[in-house]
Amino acid sequence: MTKITVLGATGFAGSSIAKEAASRGHEVTVVSRSAADLAGTRAVQGSVLDSAVLADALDGAEVVVGSLSPRGDMAGQVRGAYAKVAEQLAGTDARLIIVGGFGSMLAEDGSRIADGPGFPDAFKAEAQELFSVLEALRAGEGVRWTYVSPAADFGSYIPDQTRRGEYRKGGDVPFFDADGKSAISGADFAIGVVDEIEAAAHVGEHISFAY
Repeated sequence: MTKITVLGATGFAGSSIAKEAASRGHEVTVVSRSAADLAGTRAVQGSVLDSAVLADALDGAEVVVGSLSPRGDMAGQVRGAYAKVAEQLAGTDARLIIVGGFGSMLAEDGSRIADGPGFPDAFKAEAQELFSVLEALRAGEGVRWTYVSPAADFGSYIPDQTRRGEYRKGGDVPFFDADGKSAISGADFAIGVVDEIEAAAHVGEHISFAY
């Protein structure tokens, strides 16, 4: 059993990860500004920007999963929030797993996907902020981090949210299925994340999950 704290636990990725972790018997603390009612978890209600809330959430955590979304009043705040988390975890055995975005991945020519002409303008600011988190992790020291990107088609807007119980794992460059699609359900992405929590196989790396 691992003591896991999930930040942004009522969001699509966060709630899926918390549910999967709790189902495996891990001790899960979920943190959200809105009331989180996830079976088998301890809820901490409040903003991660509140020092007291963050201290309560991180107390005793062996793994912290960050699934914050840089939208609304969190736009421009996510990197700073993760910096505070990293500061508290630095020099300890605790791990920090960040749920990033598809835009942080690299095209075959080495350019970042979010900088490509086909990337939607509406999501570029979010993609840049999440990528800045990865840059900060790579530049920092003393934190056992893993940055995880989902497939291109990932989110509550995707009609097929079937839990297949399978996924493929990659690195900085995305991969696609036989139909040329990059997709994964919330449930199967969560399986991949919790598998990584349990294995600790990719500390200090950027990894990705898709079918």
